[in-house]
Amino acid sequence: MRDARMTQTSAPLRPSRAAPAAVSAAGAAAHASATPALEGRGLVKTYGSIRAVDGVDIALPPGRIYGLLGPNGAGKTTLIRLLVGLARPTSGEAYVLGRRVPSREMLASIGYMTQADGIYPELSVWENIRFFAALYGNFDRERLMDALRIVELDGRAGTPVLQLSGGMRRRLSLACALVHRPPVVVLDEPTVGIDPALRVQFWRHFRSLSAEGATLLVSSHVMDEADRCDELLFIRGGKVIARGSGEELRRRAGTADLEEAFLRFSGADVGATA
Repeated sequence: MRDARMTQTSAPLRPSRAAPAAVSAAGAAAHASATPALEGRGLVKTYGSIRAVDGVDIALPPGRIYGLLGPNGAGKTTLIRLLVGLARPTSGEAYVLGRRVPSREMLASIGYMTQADGIYPELSVWENIRFFAALYGNFDRERLMDALRIVELDGRAGTPVLQLSGGMRRRLSLACALVHRPPVVVLDEPTVGIDPALRVQFWRHFRSLSAEGATLLVSSHVMDEADRCDELLFIRGGKVIARGSGEELRRRAGTADLEEAFLRFSGADVGATA
């Protein structure tokens, strides 16, 4: 909970506007040559004999939506915590916007929504979002209301969080993570417990953030959201086992089904799992 409270807030930095990464080859080349928004170099995290993250090397150019996909226990959350500096690696290094983390200064550039809701249940919806925004000097009421409108909680501003459903708490957590408009946004299974119509709205907003130049890393174990991402990273056993667009990964795996593609990259016997 403390980690979530610390990282769901950041300075009110607005990313510079840029075209979506998938618009053109020229745009893709520009992203590729830029300083990575998130980077891991030989990241390893062990807990006793368990290698939760096992030698991950990734560099994610800015302005794109990346999907981190894998089953429960694959190492997604641990890798995310290493990349944003909330956990220290056993070995290896992590960087945000070219700065090594952990770094207190870089927390102001990250919006992080954890799996567990990082909000204060004793406070109202409005008090929560005002608190997170005000930590870094953001008192723009309209911006705060915009964040609540995105998650359809503007009509519940005065409601104590204790009285919200689980899905509403997830929506408020997302609003608190995005209210400051950080250049790097990391969302750990943000659509769990969200109804389908609102899920579509969330992804529309994620795409608009990316179009403005923000970088999003979205973890999930649900494959049906994968094609909404510009690029996917399959993770299993603490290793990134494949990377590419959904179309590219299907082609390389020789299947039209993304879940089957994941199984093939992981070395599973697809016929045995059918």
